[in-house]
Amino acid sequence: MNKSRPIYAPFRLDVTGRAHLIITDQPEFPPAAELAVPHVEIWVVKTILPGVQAPPAGNVLAFRAVPHLFAHLRHRLGQEAIGLRLYAAGTEAFLWDAHNLAIGCGLGAGEIHLTRIGAPERRVYCTHCQTMIEGARMTIITCPGCGASLFVRDHFSRRLAAFMGVKVDAEVPGDIPVPEMLT
Repeated sequence: MNKSRPIYAPFRLDVTGRAHLIITDQPEFPPAAELAVPHVEIWVVKTILPGVQAPPAGNVLAFRAVPHLFAHLRHRLGQEAIGLRLYAAGTEAFLWDAHNLAIGCGLGAGEIHLTRIGAPERRVYCTHCQTMIEGARMTIITCPGCGASLFVRDHFSRRLAAFMGVKVDAEVPGDIPVPEMLT
């Protein structure tokens, strides 16, 4: 077992919090039962088509894109008092971008809860040219920055919010194994 690879607990509210903010990049999350709990806000990223969807009601706020949500989150956390619990649910890259933003705004690790849901995609950091590659689903990918065939390692950098990609044929050029699906 790789010690750098995060382990995620199932979603549940922390009863010690005075207020709860759930952020997600998955429109189908959270379960409807969570909507009825007092002092819970839900921020979700989903496509908002003008004139087609009704505006979110009650404690649910929709954002058009992840950067839009994160801009509002940075502002919100900068004004927040002690006792808020932040829950991020979604893809691994979303979770760790939210985690790093929250830590930078002063939240403690115990106030941040991460739940991985969605497709098993990885953000990969090319160790050769520093390109970030989103949505990797295979163990071998091609870096769009330098063109190297990269092996997607299980080593996860919380600082970069990415798995490491290293040149797969560095020792024997052209010796590239068959790619496998990531889990």
